[in-house]
Amino acid sequence: MTESRSAAPRRKGARRISEIPRDVRRALDEGREETVTLVEWLAIDKARLIEKVLPGLGFRREQVAGLAAHARALASAGVTVQIKQVGAKLHEMLSAEPSRRREQLFEAIATHRSDMVRAFAAYSLLADGTLDLPDRLGRARRFAADRNMTVRECAWDSFRPWLAEELPRGLRILLLWARDRDPNIRRCATEATRPRGVWTQHLEALKIDPTPGLPLLEACRSDPSDYVRRSVANWLNDASKTRADWVRQVCARWTRVSATPETAWIVKRALRTVRRAG
Repeated sequence: MTESRSAAPRRKGARRISEIPRDVRRALDEGREETVTLVEWLAIDKARLIEKVLPGLGFRREQVAGLAAHARALASAGVTVQIKQVGAKLHEMLSAEPSRRREQLFEAIATHRSDMVRAFAAYSLLADGTLDLPDRLGRARRFAADRNMTVRECAWDSFRPWLAEELPRGLRILLLWARDRDPNIRRCATEATRPRGVWTQHLEALKIDPTPGLPLLEACRSDPSDYVRRSVANWLNDASKTRADWVRQVCARWTRVSATPETAWIVKRALRTVRRAG
């Protein structure tokens, strides 16, 4: 994960779990502090976080106990699996509530100080099968614009499986995101549609034919944000693993028609797998 340069400066984060100061670790587990690095995110005791935070947000005692027990049962799973499953359980709990209380509780977790708590909210959307794609993207947008990198990663992953089922429709919606003023929103558009990605399911249709994703990339081919440019370059590098010919053609054309340092940087990074293959 790469931190957006638009994020506000914060304390220096730990690079190893053993380096997290005791008071910071406690604050992370109790929802009083945001993570700064992925290491800190991985270190959070999610069950303890739930027990400390949710009672103050209006959740009932039995709801808190059930969700915390669910989190503890998942302790040996990978962090993404843990958060997705907590999000799914959270959605199940919220679905049983009257609509007004459901929205109040969702808003409380979606705006909480802890980025992990906000990630729970983002992944509760993944489990909601009642949303159509435009509404799903609309509800995920707040998390795509989040100040914290971890929540932004969860944002696009929360709708990617649903995007795969309606790819042409989703690409049309995300093209508007790719033209947004907020670099976090632009980056979400490109990152969500990467043919391969790093820790998520592949979009097989774009591995076979990347062309439908090209309008999003064109919108960002000379983006002023390094955060966005890295995503565009990685998108093209993903595509080069199955359609090197297509990526070479796109990069050659961009070099001719977009003579900017930003485009040149994207092209160089986009072709790294092609270069290694000779």
